[in-house]
Amino acid sequence: MPCRASNCGEYTLEAELGVTPNGYSEPDFMGWEIKQFGVKKFENINSSVITLMTPEPTNGLYKSEGTEYFIKTYGYPDKLGRPDRMNFGGVHKAEEVHPTTKLEMKLIGFDQESGKIRNSNGSISLIDQKGNEAASWSFSSMLLHWNRKHDKACYVPSLSDTTGDRRYKYGKNVILGTGTDFQLFLAQMANGNIYYDPGIKLENISTKPKIKKRSQFRIKSRFLPNLYKKNEIINLS
Repeated sequence: MPCRASNCGEYTLEAELGVTPNGYSEPDFMGWEIKQFGVKKFENINSSVITLMTPEPTNGLYKSEGTEYFIKTYGYPDKLGRPDRMNFGGVHKAEEVHPTTKLEMKLIGFDQESGKIRNSNGSISLIDQKGNEAASWSFSSMLLHWNRKHDKACYVPSLSDTTGDRRYKYGKNVILGTGTDFQLFLAQMANGNIYYDPGIKLENISTKPKIKKRSQFRIKSRFLPNLYKKNEIINLS
């Protein structure tokens, strides 16, 4: 059936592999996590942005007061002028205050110098200018998800044809990463290579509010080797 959304490259590849879309924290295919990423040319597999995980916050005002409160407090009117809508988005990097949301990403309990978690109750936290925890992800929940799902990962480049219904081609050179550790993930966050780039929106605010949740942690493909003890590019042909 036609799939017209921007993330249909992932759904299409999963369908070809017989993988049913799900929210389980388990590898997709034969013990491997499968991730596709869009490229402009199959030769340029080191210049794309890849979404690694989309976990919902486990703590903070986002959790205690709800997503609608969070968006109305830290979000902004739609920048394209679409009425009755607020968004929360933008690239949030560690130790930087985002110019629009005014939130700062902090890695609480992680020692960047040693690359080690020093507090098992630590978190990835968005802190507002009053010191409130707007949203956070506990290390324990993120570690469980990352180590279980990403210990063996395969990254597949794709080209999309957007004339009419979207169609996809997949490249023969795939990136394989094996042997990971959540502390490697945090180290890449600490130096800005992994960042939080959400796409959260609140529509029909004055009538029947409708929320779309999408929290994304993303990385540029050239930094993928830093997440795995073994990284290689395999030519499937």
